[in-house]
Amino acid sequence: MTLPTVYLPHGAGPCFFMEWQRGPADTWDRTADYLRGLVASLPERPKAILIVSGHWEAPQFTVGTAQWPALEFDYYGFPEFTYRLEFGAPGSPGLARRVRRLLADAGIAAGEDAEHGWDHGVFVPLKLITPDADIPVVQLSLKAGLDAEAHLAAGRALAPLRDEGVLIVGSGMSWHNMAGFTPDFTERSITFDAWLEGAVADPARRDAALAHWDQAPYGRDAHPREEHLLPLMVAAGAAQGERGVVAFRDTVMNVVVSAVEFGRAA
Repeated sequence: MTLPTVYLPHGAGPCFFMEWQRGPADTWDRTADYLRGLVASLPERPKAILIVSGHWEAPQFTVGTAQWPALEFDYYGFPEFTYRLEFGAPGSPGLARRVRRLLADAGIAAGEDAEHGWDHGVFVPLKLITPDADIPVVQLSLKAGLDAEAHLAAGRALAPLRDEGVLIVGSGMSWHNMAGFTPDFTERSITFDAWLEGAVADPARRDAALAHWDQAPYGRDAHPREEHLLPLMVAAGAAQGERGVVAFRDTVMNVVVSAVEFGRAA
């Protein structure tokens, strides 16, 4: 069974685990519902999860090898109790070695880090996706320089994992402009999201479109810096020749935010 790949919105800090006070109380409820239902929607339960977050960059692609990674509470200004959240899933040194080997076989240099903990782009969505923390998780970094083609290539190299029971997850936000969560940006976000939906749908032109995402309408309004979009490139690269679909869409904090899934059976 070949698992699909997923690019999901990980929300704002620990937004799913607190009373939201920066807008309507239900701002993140629909995103949370999507994340909670993800595993049940898959053709089979993953044996492991490989996740790429917009919050870890390294000089080269780097894989976390810790058996029990710590949590990094890399968000600011939230209630004190949100800095005591727990997520006790194990790592998988074996999967980490497999990731490095696949990248090396594709001519992509990759390092390892036994000390790196999980940032909120990992543990916050996964607390909803796997509430029992019973699926091993390995995190792969972004590569410094933030080149879209490099991340598409990494995804292509990692594609065999999908036939090995590994769910490849890109964790970011399809709109990530910290000054752009206002009504002034609503229409721009709608336009960018429509471009994104079209770009991921056609496997024949997807790589070229995503490699030049900054030429999309309002591309740089959506992503003044592209670290939260690049996890999409890994998920897309691992699904060559397969259609991508917007599996979830909502308006949060005045802008449209989407999740994309690749390789779903028709």
